[in-house]
Amino acid sequence: MRTYDHLFFDLDNTLWDFTTNSKLAMYQNLEQYGILSQLKSFDSFFETYEPINKSLWRDYHLKRITKQTLIVERFSRSLQQFGITGLNCQEINQGYLKCMSLQTALFPGTVETLRTLNAKGYQMHIITNGFSEVQHDKLKNCGLTGFFTKVFISEEVKTTKPHRQIFEHALKSTNALKKKSVMIGDSWETDIEGAMDFGMDQVMFLNQELHELPESINLLRKASNSSFLKLKHHSTTYFIQKIEDLLAIL
Repeated sequence: MRTYDHLFFDLDNTLWDFTTNSKLAMYQNLEQYGILSQLKSFDSFFETYEPINKSLWRDYHLKRITKQTLIVERFSRSLQQFGITGLNCQEINQGYLKCMSLQTALFPGTVETLRTLNAKGYQMHIITNGFSEVQHDKLKNCGLTGFFTKVFISEEVKTTKPHRQIFEHALKSTNALKKKSVMIGDSWETDIEGAMDFGMDQVMFLNQELHELPESINLLRKASNSSFLKLKHHSTTYFIQKIEDLLAIL
């Protein structure tokens, strides 16, 4: 008897290569709006934008700010660093999201792994904190839609990871048992700790150690010399370097 029946995947930076796709989309968008020529360099802008965006997303996850604040402030704050003001940042954001939805880079082995898991009869779903207007299009344009029975987007569910309500909603909607379900993601804070606090097993996708872990967890991994840990609520946390490493667990 296998351990799990339902697999819940994060999308961005777990299956869909957010780092690669977002940078290309940003370049295309800034060029489209004539902003690129006003910058010292694209890389300097992107290096400024990324921490601002990450900080705003963290506040959004914690329900400290609204979506509207996030989408406007991430561009207005970044552009202000280059002396650029007075632009319609909401419109710029809409252009960026459109460019994002058209990007199709996936992590190596994604399609092959999903195809194998599908053939084995796993029920697969998505739980993502992204915006509705782009997440469905990303899945469609990457050819991933057919692998997933249900897609849970935080904006539609009205709550975000790591809050337990989104996990509760996903399991209830799929008639999945917690003990027969596992969350697979790249973010320790939202995917792993969220599922862990909910009491569901998790798989942390490390992407060859490029995805960050708290130092305390890294020390535990090294001390245990194991591919998994039992940290909280009797749940199991697995660690994989590549997406295809899932096949050794499932």
